[in-house]
Amino acid sequence: MTAVVKRIFLVSAILAALLAAAGFLGLTMGSSGAGVADVVRAIRDFFRDESLMHSIIWEIRFPRVLLAALVGASLSLGGLVFQALLRNPLAEPYILGISGGSAIGAIIGILLGLARFPGVGMLAFAGGMATLFLVLGIASGQTTAKKESLLLSGVMVNAFCSAGIMFLLSLARDARLQNIMFWLMGDLSSGGMAEARLLAMMVLPCFVAIFWLSHKMNLLLMGREMAQSMGVNVRLVSVSLLVLTSFMVSATVFQCGLIAFVGLVIPHLLRLVLGSDHRVLTPACIFGGAAYLVLCDLLARVLPRQGEMPAGVITAMIGAPVFIFLLRRSSA
Repeated sequence: MTAVVKRIFLVSAILAALLAAAGFLGLTMGSSGAGVADVVRAIRDFFRDESLMHSIIWEIRFPRVLLAALVGASLSLGGLVFQALLRNPLAEPYILGISGGSAIGAIIGILLGLARFPGVGMLAFAGGMATLFLVLGIASGQTTAKKESLLLSGVMVNAFCSAGIMFLLSLARDARLQNIMFWLMGDLSSGGMAEARLLAMMVLPCFVAIFWLSHKMNLLLMGREMAQSMGVNVRLVSVSLLVLTSFMVSATVFQCGLIAFVGLVIPHLLRLVLGSDHRVLTPACIFGGAAYLVLCDLLARVLPRQGEMPAGVITAMIGAPVFIFLLRRSSA
């Protein structure tokens, strides 16, 4: 077993343990009052217990924890891929407007009365891809440094997407308006086991494919010409990674709305600790991003005295200062 493989297993095991601990906390806390003893009993008597507390833990809390883990892993990995391909440490699905474009597509599908899957999901993916190509097209025509032009293009497109979302919301005059507004803030409370299972079927193959391409991401960081000289089909790899990432982000948006800055905070933190080898960072972002959003969703549940807030509010409160800090450091 090579040193890289050992490191991958070690990092994955540590972060998987962190995810398990975060998930256990997510199962123990809630308005129903179930505690550690109830969760241990529910795990021990999984096939025998039919009590109300057992149903609360496995039918309400567990799907929410699983959904948060899948969304966090997808957004974190998406940020890692965008930062590698675009060579911009501030690249992130929300900042670049990919999430906003996906939200526009999803809202159009909702207003048209399409089925959640595949109708709303396909429109969300189309909106995300259209936004991605728009950002790249605007940035490629700028004369300023590529890092700044890409970031400014993403900010402009994101602002346009926000205006488009507000316009579409103004067309919704029925009870759907409140549901859409809460969903847009990154709501994980409405997801059940069916939604978590569907999201898992959509994003898990993307995780595997991106990990398989992780070594090629390392080569792409060395430059286009160097990567080509080492046998990498740069265009095919880049397009594959962009499509996979946009698909993951779109899947999370149509399930849970807009959750910002996960793809900025986690990749940066892990890169500082683990280095720049994407073979290690890819599984680290999957487990680390999953644990991060599970904990953020837990805070969203326990911080308010009454009710709860969307998880996207917590991630924005954490991620916005981090973005400002990184922006100042990169421009220094």
